[in-house]
Amino acid sequence: MFGQSTLGGTTSAFGSQPASTNRMNDFEVVSPPEDSVSALEFSPPSMQQNFLIAGSWDCSVRCWEVEQTGKTVPKSMKTMGGPVLDVSWADDGSKVFIASEKQVKVWDLAADQQMQVAAHDAPVKVCHWVKGTNYTCLMTGSWDKTLKFWDTRSPTPMMAINLPERCYCADVDFPMAVVGTAGRGLIVYSLENSPTEFKRQESPLKYQHRTIAIFRDKNKKPTGYALGSIEGRVAIQYVSPVNPKDNFTFKCHRSSGTAGYQDIYAVNDISFHPVHGTLVTVGSDGTFSFWDKDARTKLKSSETMDQSITKCAFNATGHIFAYAVGYDWSKGHEYFNPAKKPQMFLRSCYDELKPRTT
Repeated sequence: MFGQSTLGGTTSAFGSQPASTNRMNDFEVVSPPEDSVSALEFSPPSMQQNFLIAGSWDCSVRCWEVEQTGKTVPKSMKTMGGPVLDVSWADDGSKVFIASEKQVKVWDLAADQQMQVAAHDAPVKVCHWVKGTNYTCLMTGSWDKTLKFWDTRSPTPMMAINLPERCYCADVDFPMAVVGTAGRGLIVYSLENSPTEFKRQESPLKYQHRTIAIFRDKNKKPTGYALGSIEGRVAIQYVSPVNPKDNFTFKCHRSSGTAGYQDIYAVNDISFHPVHGTLVTVGSDGTFSFWDKDARTKLKSSETMDQSITKCAFNATGHIFAYAVGYDWSKGHEYFNPAKKPQMFLRSCYDELKPRTT
């Protein structure tokens, strides 16, 4: 199933081969899920090909190969027992971990087989593969208020950490992990030897956070994170700031409403560009925006889609930006339109994400 491909990992733009596009000429992914995308991740740098994995509320996990032309080729699909809340690639690209209901399964792509590798007492919200200097493991966070670390060959966790509240979001960039919980809690962990709590704080944002993404400094070391909330706002937080003013928040995914009021939308996902260190936010307003956090400026905003943008991801070289369009229920069931189907798009983005030059 996953044979050799001619796709180059460093291509800067898609070719001109005809493919379905949207108003912005972004390439549409064929055979998307039947319901909104809840997890989206490109294959790791160790793979020469670009594969894209998407998990959905339709209980499916799907894999596509992205060709240099921008064409997407469906490779495989698996159906889980419930909605998929997260996915994570193993560092060698041979396996994908899938969080669905109260467990995580591993999908061996070459063998096309699945087996359970983690379990919780409530739904698993996040799963992340951790590749350390001395160990590798799977980190899972759940609504059962625990964070667990697994040697996937064993049915019992290597370590279980009690959280103050349910796990809502998390990110891992060795040797750092950061977890956001209900009640606006934030906990940073050091993963250097074994997972240990490094810092605990309350969110600088007033409202519930929804997504979190670790960023690196110019030496490619993880130094902080961006936190997005349901209130159209993002916080940039350094774990050990040199100057307290290094930490700041900014407004996003807002529009002019009626009578002078603003329409405010949730930030559904954040991702940092793997080369430039700039970032993208996607929101319930149906737009994505590119940002330069160091210059504290917006680089670009997209046109508005006819549904929310629920998830996004960059490929390993930072040339392709993927985003998923679908209803996120932010306006309630009365705004759900079954005639509007979920869509996924790919955009050639490398130059657009370059930092602002002074």
